[in-house]
Amino acid sequence: MKEISPQTMQRIRQDIQSMHAYAVQDSVGMVKLDAMENPHRLSLPLQTALGMRLGALALNRYPAERVNVLRRALAVYARMPVDFDIMLGNGSDELISLLALACDVPGASILAPVPGFVMYAMSAQLQGLAFHGVPLSADFELDEAAMLGAIAEHKPAITYLAYPNNPTANLWNDDVIERIIQAVGAQGGLVVLDEAYQPFSSKSYIDRLAQHSHVLLLRTLSKFGLAGVRLGYLMGPAGLIAEIDKVRPPYNISVLNCECALFALEHRAVFAAQAQELRTQRALLLETLSALPGVRAYPSDANMILLRVPDAQKTFDGLKTHKVLVKNVSKMHPLLDNCLRLTVGTADENQKLLAALQASL
Repeated sequence: MKEISPQTMQRIRQDIQSMHAYAVQDSVGMVKLDAMENPHRLSLPLQTALGMRLGALALNRYPAERVNVLRRALAVYARMPVDFDIMLGNGSDELISLLALACDVPGASILAPVPGFVMYAMSAQLQGLAFHGVPLSADFELDEAAMLGAIAEHKPAITYLAYPNNPTANLWNDDVIERIIQAVGAQGGLVVLDEAYQPFSSKSYIDRLAQHSHVLLLRTLSKFGLAGVRLGYLMGPAGLIAEIDKVRPPYNISVLNCECALFALEHRAVFAAQAQELRTQRALLLETLSALPGVRAYPSDANMILLRVPDAQKTFDGLKTHKVLVKNVSKMHPLLDNCLRLTVGTADENQKLLAALQASL
């Protein structure tokens, strides 16, 4: 690799140089259960239909009115409240970054429970904002007193609440969430309810969204079954979305993203059946994992399961040896000591996972 001169490196922010890039594990030849993807591919007839549709697109033109067609379709699909609006992003990651950009006023900060989704803290750091992580309890519940104390002390511009949380996969107490929302609203901040795993969850905040003028709902089609498409959406009061939308790049959603998403919504029953199958597989997997000696499987409302084992690194390495790839989250936060995160796969993938796990413990 060609050496970069110190003078050139001075042009790169020092905090960026000290960061670690987001790591994507090599998964070639592996049973891939590390990234909470839907393991089901489109049937051949749907592949053919989608291919013809994408092939007919005007790739020589910038995205135009079809993006607004998608916005309206998503609003109907999500049962968006009246007088609310929707903003699209290249995955929810981009929307998280745009929120940090839009809310970067003097003294602003971002707050979230930890362990949580890494992009909340990363977006703050990249935008030069302070990030305040409030530890969950030992059983991964919200520490209400600590959250309310941090909100009162830091007055964050944005407070993230993942519903359910990543990587712990659990839903938090609704009453505690409401008191946190009230506390944030009292000091003028925004609350973002991140429902990335909504297709697998027993609850959604959508029916309560209209009760507040400072709460935004963030979702993605990645867990719906379109991780490769990169399509996220943010819903909130129309006036608030209009302001945040000003920092969005004008053509951030390609015609390919857009048409794939529209196609999927038109065939939503197929994806709903896949989600139901994954919920069934999750229950079976939890039952078997809970019976393994020395293992603790935590309750899940997502398409992942958090597992505590005697030695996370040894078990992770053993699984890789057996060609099964999961996520070792044991170094992410002290509360995750010796924890692995497993994606719920197909019945066949889950059997391979269980066999490899029993051989690796």
